[in-house]
Amino acid sequence: MKIFVLLGSLSAFLGVALGAFGAHGLKSRVTPEMLTVWQTGVLYHLVHALGLVLIGILCHLLPDTSLVRCAGWTLLGGSILFSGSLYVMVLSDIRALGMITPLGGVAFLVGWLLLAIAVWQQAA
Repeated sequence: MKIFVLLGSLSAFLGVALGAFGAHGLKSRVTPEMLTVWQTGVLYHLVHALGLVLIGILCHLLPDTSLVRCAGWTLLGGSILFSGSLYVMVLSDIRALGMITPLGGVAFLVGWLLLAIAVWQQAA
């Protein structure tokens, strides 16, 4: 599905922009600890943006792509929950938002597992 290549590309663009914002705009405004939290959000954001592009390509290469599509939506949700919660936590200094972050991490794990299952099924 082209949607995942589009979403992945836009997500990568946003990840680079947010990384630059953290490096230049937040450096003097937040603690080093919170800047590290921001950088973690950016890292996971960018890795999973590339994952979305990969999933978009695999949607065209694999004959039955329902699990691959599900993996894509799960990775996107994980990015929003994981990285998004970290970004908002740093900007708002509401530490309780860190409780949302693990939900995004679980979504990442599920998304990658779904992708592995989809590829495994194609190989069998």
